[in-house]
Amino acid sequence: MTTEYPENNISGIGLTTFADRVAARTNGFVSVTNAFDNQLKITSGEMPRASLDGRIAGGDAFAGALSGLDPVLGFSTLPFVVQSVDIARAANLRARPLYEKALAARGLKLLYLTIWPATGLWSDRALAGADDLPKLDLRAYDANSSEVMTAAGANAQVSPMDAALAGLREHRLNAFLTSGDGGAGRKLWDFLPYFTAINYAMPVSIAFVRNEAFAALPEPTQREVLTAAAETEQSQLALLAHRTAENYARMRENGVHIAEPAPPSLVAAPRMAATGTVAAWEAQAGADAAAIVEWTKQQ
Repeated sequence: MTTEYPENNISGIGLTTFADRVAARTNGFVSVTNAFDNQLKITSGEMPRASLDGRIAGGDAFAGALSGLDPVLGFSTLPFVVQSVDIARAANLRARPLYEKALAARGLKLLYLTIWPATGLWSDRALAGADDLPKLDLRAYDANSSEVMTAAGANAQVSPMDAALAGLREHRLNAFLTSGDGGAGRKLWDFLPYFTAINYAMPVSIAFVRNEAFAALPEPTQREVLTAAAETEQSQLALLAHRTAENYARMRENGVHIAEPAPPSLVAAPRMAATGTVAAWEAQAGADAAAIVEWTKQQ
């Protein structure tokens, strides 16, 4: 299995936990070999195809990058819909059957979800308000976030993490839309020493395996693998409870200036831009998915 993210990132920790739980529950009959930090050069968006082609058994993919398979997989990256850990947990519990159905239709089996800390803005300068957005050449993480941040005034583009880091080193980018977790794992503070907590979204990554590989296991072993996956999901939720505080402490140790709360106008601009994006997603994703968004907004 693979992830684009480092071993100490929340995605990497999930894969390590899952491998340990699987080994323990199957007494070593099933083993999981993990590749971190995009060692295999397979991005989140490419993981489903790589899995079906047999290059990997599965992986932990950033869900926003999977929305091309089915819009519903982009639910967690919708802007300003989910604003707390409790709501993220409840909303993804409701969305999970839709995720499972979308993956199953493509020969993949969902194993567990990882909820990430809230997305903010990393930048090379302090951001005082919406007037600073046009100064940002920004890496967005999916089509929706690119659309929203562009409408809010930034020069936003979607790119895989490795390409975005190259853009940062070459000074083609001066801002990232990502969580403290994603940024700390990649040491973005080397280039972007400011983090503004705009609470854009609380994305998930989705760990999955090729149906064919799972079905080849004896039935009792399948049950143990699914139990290991459920234990991993609970472990990831427990990790999330303290993750933001730990990230912020590590960021401050490395000289990052954290603006929390964010300047009101800096949040208001993308919030306003987000309305049409969310409505368009609801129309694409269907009535069941739209109902989850509306339920989430009311919490």
